[in-house]
Amino acid sequence: MKAAFLASSMNLELREVTEPDVPDDGIVVETKACGICGSDLRRWKEGPPAGAKGIVPGHEAAGIVIKAGPDCDDFAVGDRVAIAPDIRCGQCYYCRREMYNLCDHLKFVGITPGYPGGFAEKMVLTGEVLKNGIVNKMPDGLSFTHAAVSELCNSVLATHEKTATGETDTVIVMGAGPAGCLHVAVAKSRGARVIVLEILEARRKMVAKFDPDEVIDASSPDLIAQVKKFTGGVGADIVICANPVAETHTLAVEMVRKAGKVMLFGGLPKANPMTTLDGNLIHYGEIEVIGAFSYHPRFHKLSLNLLADKKLPIEFLITHTFELDKINEAYRTAASGEALKVVIEIGRQ
Repeated sequence: MKAAFLASSMNLELREVTEPDVPDDGIVVETKACGICGSDLRRWKEGPPAGAKGIVPGHEAAGIVIKAGPDCDDFAVGDRVAIAPDIRCGQCYYCRREMYNLCDHLKFVGITPGYPGGFAEKMVLTGEVLKNGIVNKMPDGLSFTHAAVSELCNSVLATHEKTATGETDTVIVMGAGPAGCLHVAVAKSRGARVIVLEILEARRKMVAKFDPDEVIDASSPDLIAQVKKFTGGVGADIVICANPVAETHTLAVEMVRKAGKVMLFGGLPKANPMTTLDGNLIHYGEIEVIGAFSYHPRFHKLSLNLLADKKLPIEFLITHTFELDKINEAYRTAASGEALKVVIEIGRQ
């Protein structure tokens, strides 16, 4: 079978590998679709971890179960499944409190060495993944391509539950990539007014389809003044930093109102993770600066059902699809700023 390996910085190699055996307590999935995530792009630029012989990336996958081990009770051949990456230990301080995304020993399908991901014709999901990971059967009528986007939806939905976004809120979304566009859609569905700040003209045009109330060029010299004008001089109730740019953290603290919330949704590059915040604005304004990483597993079923019920504008989000043998072109397209969500489609759909 074919699988794409992250061989070096910005280079994926398509290799022929041995057909996988099914674990006694696991399944083999014929992969049908797998999305390219912003974190995939960061790792693509960085290259594989030191000492890793090669990693098969892809952690937003969907496919069909083609083999099930004799000790696997929850899935059967023919099941259509969607897969999210998190694998918890189930035993640490955080797992015992059901804060699974903060597990001290968290591993990820398609990211952690030894857990190959979805950019391959087939995936093996062991009993560990089925028990402590996030694998769910797909609702009827949901396509594999749309199901692959459920993983990103999970994170966005969890963020808005944490902020309790509502109809009295003005929300600023910084960055109009795939996550930023979903933040707009979810915030609007909860009744909020939404301002988008985006530096790329192509993405400012694309995010307009998600019906924000205002779209502002993030390179404008009077950016903060424009935000304050839109909010009657008060500032936004919630600011979501949906990109991997530390400077947006600095701006967010200046744009949010007193007692408002700043959500750090986008991770920063490992080589440059430091950020700068005005401590006095935070202190005297009682501003909450909150990390937003991953999600509780329950959000995966919610996302799949919302997608199946067409409650999220996924048709605007997926702008490009590629076959597996075009994966390097797919990554370059996803990194170009000219696309939103890019999905690899594998085999017959």
